[in-house]
Amino acid sequence: MGKIQGVFAAVLLSAVAVGAQSLEPRFYSNAPKGLNFQLGGYLYSTGGATADPAIPLENAEIEIHGPFLAYARSFGLFGRSAKFDMVYPYMYLSGTAVVNGTPQSRKVEGFADPSFRFSYNFYGAPALTLEEFRDFRQNTVVGASLRVTAPWGQYDSSRYVNIGTHRWSFTPELGVSKRIGRCLFELAGSMVYFTDNDDYVGQKKEQDPLYAVQGHVVYLFKNKVWVAFDATRYTGGRTTVNGVERNDLQQSSRFGGTLAIPVTKRNSVKLYFSTGVETRTGSDFDTYGIVWQYRWGGGL
Repeated sequence: MGKIQGVFAAVLLSAVAVGAQSLEPRFYSNAPKGLNFQLGGYLYSTGGATADPAIPLENAEIEIHGPFLAYARSFGLFGRSAKFDMVYPYMYLSGTAVVNGTPQSRKVEGFADPSFRFSYNFYGAPALTLEEFRDFRQNTVVGASLRVTAPWGQYDSSRYVNIGTHRWSFTPELGVSKRIGRCLFELAGSMVYFTDNDDYVGQKKEQDPLYAVQGHVVYLFKNKVWVAFDATRYTGGRTTVNGVERNDLQQSSRFGGTLAIPVTKRNSVKLYFSTGVETRTGSDFDTYGIVWQYRWGGGL
């Protein structure tokens, strides 16, 4: 059972680390078909983080506490492994910042925007039963995914800083994972496309696509524990408000770490953190989190 320990811990998406900012090691790893994964987690973020990284904050001191629930299922499609996951986060946000030259304070809680994602490994990851999976050893896996974030979170059109974003976003991604010995080397590229927010403090906000690349080096221990060193770089996302283009191009880098620990046959826990190392707009924050994963089905 050890090969599936921690695989789907990477499913989590937080209310803060969404889109190009998320770091998800082992996302394209293979898993037996027919498994279900229930995840519960908690995220803490401090700094200049908001649900919408394009908001021009200065001197931001914001704290976010984000419990969330997630569900995922693995299955076979055309003989290859695939999965579906969905995440619904809740957010407690409080803090102060200068927005467009005006000091602002905010304290709010509510549901953030949920996300839904489908992924498909079209090379190197056949759809296997649990019994067949015991003899599987990964070499090179290539996969793709599409994540959709829905504008269903709490939103106040009179405030700049919100929990929800009041717009849809779509994130296609292509990823590759290569195993060499006990190490996995992973690379993924993505683009985030945004619909317009037509009620942005009484204005219309448009945003250019955000382009990202993330990489991971994962070490798999013999006791089924694994650790990952993670990094991401993203750029783009310039906004236009009421037809006026803003000078808010995002060019940022983040790095982090992940530790996954099997607890029982059906349970595992994951700890992770990330921090900004170079920031122009929207990612000057630190994030810490924990995820508990329970799995069932598929003959487990």
